Amino acid sequence: MANTVSDSISDGQRVERVHSADGAEADLLLTLPADARDGLLWIPALGVPARHYQIFADELAARGIALARHEWRGIGSSSLRASRGNDWCYRELLGDVEKSLAAAQAAAPHVRWLVGGHSLGSQFAAMAFALHRDAIAGLVVIAGGMPYWKNFPGINAFGIRALFALAPAIARWRGYFPGRRFGFGGNEARAVMRDWAVTGRSGSYSIPTLDGDIDSALAGRQGPVLGVWLDEDWFTPRASFDHLVAKLARADITVRQLTQTDFDGIAADHFGWIKQPKPVVDRIADWIESTAFESTKPAMKENP
Repeated sequence: MANTVSDSISDGQRVERVHSADGAEADLLLTLPADARDGLLWIPALGVPARHYQIFADELAARGIALARHEWRGIGSSSLRASRGNDWCYRELLGDVEKSLAAAQAAAPHVRWLVGGHSLGSQFAAMAFALHRDAIAGLVVIAGGMPYWKNFPGINAFGIRALFALAPAIARWRGYFPGRRFGFGGNEARAVMRDWAVTGRSGSYSIPTLDGDIDSALAGRQGPVLGVWLDEDWFTPRASFDHLVAKLARADITVRQLTQTDFDGIAADHFGWIKQPKPVVDRIADWIESTAFESTKPAMKENP
């Protein structure tokens, strides 16, 4: 079963306990407006708990859009924590997203589900979009990109390249990567950091732990895609954003750029928009209203 516990919080708010194939558990936070026809399965930035996107959920609900907030394995409501004896990789993380998608569809079968993400979450959203064609109607990328080291400007590129060697080494030594201490992500599993470093060094998803050719799946995926880039986002420079979006070569891509003038007193950067998400929500809602989506199946089959 994708979800066995459903607790009512308040009108339109639900929590589904999602169980992954290997026994991992986490909450899926659902905001379901009564009139919602479209919904977004949301994958947060690495190390950011799903609860931190509550204002985002409320703003989407005001526009009649449902939000299902996925929880990363290892943080927040997850039953697991990274340690020397507790490791996982991109394959397990993608499997967790699949279970959250199935749980969202079961909770709201009348909703047409899209997938979206922030930062590394946008990469996993893009992979899910490519792998589950019949179940996902569209993709939303917010402040996300491909972390290929050559996408970073000037001397920063060499610092990022060094990070892709240093982070996995630290993770092997400690048994996990202490991201809280370094200001990058949470306390992350060492195999996750290894897989992340592969994408940063190569610019591709040719990761041994992933099944199939993800880059080819992305290149062949048709359908609507919205990308929102924030022009003060040094975590995701424009070249990084463009690199990820360009992988979806056959998709119908819409790009919106936000600047400080779009926000009220905050920078248009990687994390600031979470505190004031209305400009992002307006772009998402307007795009959904103006886009012709193909039909999706009402539910996806789960892998046993």
